Amino acid sequence: MIQLVHGGHVEWGIESLVTELHTLRVQSLENRQRREHPPKLPSKKILSQIVENLGSVLFPNRLGLPDLNEEGIDYFVGHTLDGILRQLNRQIGLELQFVAQQEGRDDDMHAQAIAITRQFAAELPKIRTLIETDIQAAYEGDPAARSADEVLLCYPGITAVIHHRLAHPLYLLGAPLVARVISELAHSATGIDIHPGAQIADSFFIDHGTGVVIGETAVIGRYVRLYQAVTLGAKRFAKDDSGMLVKGNARHPIVEDHVVIYAGATILGRITIGRGSTIGGNVWLTHSVPPGSHVSQALVRSELFENGGGI
Repeated sequence: MIQLVHGGHVEWGIESLVTELHTLRVQSLENRQRREHPPKLPSKKILSQIVENLGSVLFPNRLGLPDLNEEGIDYFVGHTLDGILRQLNRQIGLELQFVAQQEGRDDDMHAQAIAITRQFAAELPKIRTLIETDIQAAYEGDPAARSADEVLLCYPGITAVIHHRLAHPLYLLGAPLVARVISELAHSATGIDIHPGAQIADSFFIDHGTGVVIGETAVIGRYVRLYQAVTLGAKRFAKDDSGMLVKGNARHPIVEDHVVIYAGATILGRITIGRGSTIGGNVWLTHSVPPGSHVSQALVRSELFENGGGI
């Protein structure tokens, strides 16, 4: 409302406007300085190349150069791996430096980046072994699969799982942003969203895969099979006294060994799906079920899901 003062003169609020405009000018200068000297972040493009090259190192006969022979494989693996680890070390260093900047620290993160890279490199044989179990699980679990090589080259579920097998140790070692970028590369390529924090045991198979979502604190046992559009999500998000979301609490399901979850099932909260259970398509589940359970929609007979019958 316009206020009239001093014999009909209009009060425009000049003093407060001058203060606000001054504040905006200061903020603009600060933002301009940040734009001119923005913090460097890990490169999505470079990490994509790193993951692709790691695939060729882990599986040189299948994903490496087409003209590789037995005499040249070890040289190819060693030479490629040396370049990959140098690049990865740089990307991890960028993340650590960015975090230090955000926290107002001037620490040199070079030594820590080297330590994380070395520890990750030491995990590669274990990662290779885990991926082999995933490939075998896919081959054995899909009657349409004609060979393990076909599974590795063609199945989006295996592509997503390979990315997760590489991202998860980086997440644990202290490079969660690099890990998240690697996971999101798979998400973009396959439609399968696996948070790098999820714990997934060996022999894991995602069939078809589009729309699968696996949350950060999910725990998945051995020989688990998921179909497309399955969600292992959180039921609710706890908030602290200030109204901010609580980070890091266990909020996603635990899926025990030898569980099959069919297309469109939504499983929410920190619940447990007991060993050997079968969860039918489009089921909405927010409570734990004991081992050997057969859960389906109303009026759908559990026998439809026996003996591994699927799509």
